[in-house]
Amino acid sequence: MEVVLLERVEKLGQMGDVVSVKNGYARNFLLPQKKALRASKENLEVFNTQRAHLEADNLSRRDEASKVGEKLDGQSVILIRAASDSQQLYGSVSTQDIGKAVTAAGFTVDRKQIIMDKVLKTLGLHDIKVRLHPEVSVAITINIARSNEEAEIQARGESVEDAADAALDSRDEVVRDVFESTADVELDELREVDTADAEGAKTE
Repeated sequence: MEVVLLERVEKLGQMGDVVSVKNGYARNFLLPQKKALRASKENLEVFNTQRAHLEADNLSRRDEASKVGEKLDGQSVILIRAASDSQQLYGSVSTQDIGKAVTAAGFTVDRKQIIMDKVLKTLGLHDIKVRLHPEVSVAITINIARSNEEAEIQARGESVEDAADAALDSRDEVVRDVFESTADVELDELREVDTADAEGAKTE
């Protein structure tokens, strides 16, 4: 099917381009999303009549998206999820989950604007693209962790496992110090008792 694009479509063309696409792609995506019209003589005439208005509207939306993009680009959003010891999530993170988290952070983003090239099923930092406008895309980081403490560790670029091991080592060291301190005190007390017994024996 031939269609005329009403906006830029990635890997397809710019506004006003007449392109040939698969019927299913046109019927299920381009036409219902109002990204294109069938390239009939009547529709081409309508497009040419409204082209100036469409271009002005597109420019306005692009400028607005660029302003939002300047603030959103590089942002990190935390998602708390349950996961196994092997860092596998019990479930997966969807575009809807990310859209809600980004919106909660103060940016109005629809799930359809979240571009994911893979399903997120593990803890860690994941780079995600957000398409605010056909011509404006930004990158954000999704920090998936089991707790806010783990999220902070990951944000610093540290390994959660290494941090956990370090915490255990520190705890063991504290326990060892307490044990050694207690043992020293008990030994000193025994020495005092031995000294007192020895002095008592001399007196007798």
